[in-house]
Amino acid sequence: MSMRPYNARQVRMSDERAYDIIVRPIVTEKSTLGSQFGQVTFEVAIDATKPEIKVAVEKLFDRKVKAVNTVLNKGKVKRFRGKLGKRSDFKKAIVTFVDGQDIDVTQGI
Repeated sequence: MSMRPYNARQVRMSDERAYDIIVRPIVTEKSTLGSQFGQVTFEVAIDATKPEIKVAVEKLFDRKVKAVNTVLNKGKVKRFRGKLGKRSDFKKAIVTFVDGQDIDVTQGI
């Protein structure tokens, strides 16, 4: 049984779904270090897949995506005023662009 990689061109997506997938850019000290390598970090929907993320970023920013890596961060259990609470889980996507096609996340879409 051979595994075929997903072809991002097979994913069809409306503009509304693309905006639902990309929640916000993550601008931290660590994520800005990735800009040296043509990478941008986004918070994405929990149910988003790598091919969907690739198509959404290409559609919204009009840039060619080379690779997508995802990380699922589990929410921490924290104490607030003596009561236990839990932060929400969230998913991050590190998007690598083709050489010369970088975006500036400090500007709006």
